[in-house]
Amino acid sequence: MNFRTLGNKAAPTLMLIPGLGVSYEIFLPLIGLLEDRFHIIAVEVDGFTLDRHTDFTSVDDQASQIVEYVKEHHAGHLDVAYGLSLGGKILSRVLERNEVVIDHAVMDAAPLLPLPRWLVGPLRYLQCANVWTCYHWTGFWRWVFRSHYFDVLLDECRKVYPFGGSKAVLDGYKSVYTNKLESIAGTDIHYWYGTLEAFVAKPQAKHLKALCPEVHIEIFKGLNHGQLLIDHPDQVAERITCL
Repeated sequence: MNFRTLGNKAAPTLMLIPGLGVSYEIFLPLIGLLEDRFHIIAVEVDGFTLDRHTDFTSVDDQASQIVEYVKEHHAGHLDVAYGLSLGGKILSRVLERNEVVIDHAVMDAAPLLPLPRWLVGPLRYLQCANVWTCYHWTGFWRWVFRSHYFDVLLDECRKVYPFGGSKAVLDGYKSVYTNKLESIAGTDIHYWYGTLEAFVAKPQAKHLKALCPEVHIEIFKGLNHGQLLIDHPDQVAERITCL
């Protein structure tokens, strides 16, 4: 894991944790909007780093590395943390450990519940095949989808796949979908998802609400997984600034 620091070092801290199959660079448009107002820590999750090979170990190991970094470099405190998908799952485990203080935590469509064990294996390999085809047949998928949203996801796949490959996807998917969030600690927790991913995300939000009745759940009409960040970074920046 690597931590890239950007922005105004005298400003409040903001940690950004990316999702499975993408790099920290998916946050660059958002960083451009917030770098004057925050000291930004952009996380490179193992298995999805740039310019060097790393192996994804587990969600809990990634959470442990973040906890140790925050303790060592920020006296155990962050003002804001935002996790996208896998990044939200990692953030949930940081909060569950309750070893550092995060004033405001945002989980964007984080998978918090396990899948049935019989389903995890086939879906791991299906996701791996999807990523493989995105890397090797990028032009075809650009022609099929023809949207900024998918162009960004394809670009991210091409960046990280050479350094983590199929193994990172398989290991990441297994770790994400074989454990359940059992508790959570925090004073201001937010959960976001789009209506086009509600079939998967709504049960996650319901589970989080049961663990933390004070959670703020926000649903974005007509948006898919991660699309708020990719297509509307200005809206994400505004919401983070207003926390």
